[in-house]
Amino acid sequence: MSQLKEIIQPVEREMKEFNAEFRRAMISDVPLVNLVAKYLIRTKGKQLRPMLVLLSAKACGEVNDATYRAATLVELLHTATLVHDDVIDDSELRRGLASIKALWKNKVGVLMGDYLLAQGLLRTVKTNEYHFLEITSNAVRRMSEGELYQLQKARQLNIDEAAYFRIIADKTASLISTCCELGAASVSGTPYREALKNYGEYVGIAFQIRDDLFGFESSSGKIGKPVEADLKEKKLTLPIIHSLSKASKSEKKRIIGLVKNGKAAKESYQEVMDFVTSNGSIAYTRAKAEEYAAKAHEELMVLPESESCEALRHFAHYVIEREQ
Repeated sequence: MSQLKEIIQPVEREMKEFNAEFRRAMISDVPLVNLVAKYLIRTKGKQLRPMLVLLSAKACGEVNDATYRAATLVELLHTATLVHDDVIDDSELRRGLASIKALWKNKVGVLMGDYLLAQGLLRTVKTNEYHFLEITSNAVRRMSEGELYQLQKARQLNIDEAAYFRIIADKTASLISTCCELGAASVSGTPYREALKNYGEYVGIAFQIRDDLFGFESSSGKIGKPVEADLKEKKLTLPIIHSLSKASKSEKKRIIGLVKNGKAAKESYQEVMDFVTSNGSIAYTRAKAEEYAAKAHEELMVLPESESCEALRHFAHYVIEREQ
């Protein structure tokens, strides 16, 4: 967490202004909306996405009112997707606390997510920042397509690396890319919008690959809960996909059979863990995350040197070294 504090330092003051703007954006004359909104604000996460908007803007020039609106737009969108995800996944917890779905049930969860998304869109329309809408709408399209494509592949269980990278680029990287592009787009006349868009895409891919390693990198050699959750949902992540590509036909059939049994015993999950470890797939996956972090670094080479640009470099390193 100390590393993240260093990354956020160049925009620490601006993050306080963003938080005030974000709270204002959630206000409604409906008491239930305000009650749920207050809970969401109290249970907020690391706020990486608005941080990236602000850092990207500051790396291009000066943070301005449009930057705060862009940061609020993406955080409203991100919060809406989390609320909806908890309904879809029937999740009782979010960040270790009761989810909106658990406290207020599905109907409130769906409607609250819709409200947050609408608030973000309406605030952007009022200021005629239609280029923000185009960038954000493209992210929503990609995120939806990524989810649906993953559902299709989970049914078929025939995912390869090309399909995997398409899924994580659409599901995860698209919004992180949008944050960085919006930050640049909020600074009038900047020539760095494309570079920051690409930076965000590569960082987002590295971020998700690192997520896929959680649970596999266990000092005890026992499979962790993130991997168990993925197997229960029949998600094939990069460590498993790489191992399957190296396996014999019979071994591949056996492992796919274990994954198909979404309620497999813990002994079966451990068998998958041993299979992945024996094929060198953890090291392979880690190397892929480092490769995309390096690509993100390259995109920043065109930007002028600044504290914010350096923070973006550190962030690319942070996403592959973080422990949670």
